[in-house]
Amino acid sequence: MMQRNLRFYSKLFLATFQLSAFTFGGGYVIVPLMRKQFVDRLGWIEEKEMLDFTAIAQSSPGAMAVNASVILGYHLAGISGAVVAVFGTVLPPLILLSIISMGYSAFITNVVVKNVLRGMAAGVCAVILDVVIEMGGRICREKHALAIALMVGSFVAVAILKVDVVLVILTCVLVGLLTTVKHKPDELPKEELHDLP
Repeated sequence: MMQRNLRFYSKLFLATFQLSAFTFGGGYVIVPLMRKQFVDRLGWIEEKEMLDFTAIAQSSPGAMAVNASVILGYHLAGISGAVVAVFGTVLPPLILLSIISMGYSAFITNVVVKNVLRGMAAGVCAVILDVVIEMGGRICREKHALAIALMVGSFVAVAILKVDVVLVILTCVLVGLLTTVKHKPDELPKEELHDLP
């Protein structure tokens, strides 16, 4: 277990500050960067935990980056970790938007700014596609029939049938709860047993 000292909190703050400062597009754009930072570089969490945090953050109200920071910080160091992580996450956009607001009219009509934002939008699409392939590939590799069915069914419901996303999320939550209640602890796979409190 890592020490929760000033050095740890400083690293947590700087890591979340850096992620927030250089992440444009929100949502799933932050996922690969968080994985690289906290799974690969710092080794504070496992990849499966990162995917679980992502699912919870996406299905919770509010900005995904802030939700993910709260979950990550709380997982690592309780309430104090959550506060530090959230502060590191909200500070960069707060500073940036405060600066932009002072010259909003000139900023929004600038041709260079418009072209930069257009180029960033294309990059954001590529990053989101990468996250979808990575997360979907992991579910397929685990060969969990119910998870694959939920993934495909959710895509069809939202993209083709135009079902409200809220209904899809609530349905998936209900299926997850029913699956958890149905299985007793001794029937769960070993990796899931390891995660139980």
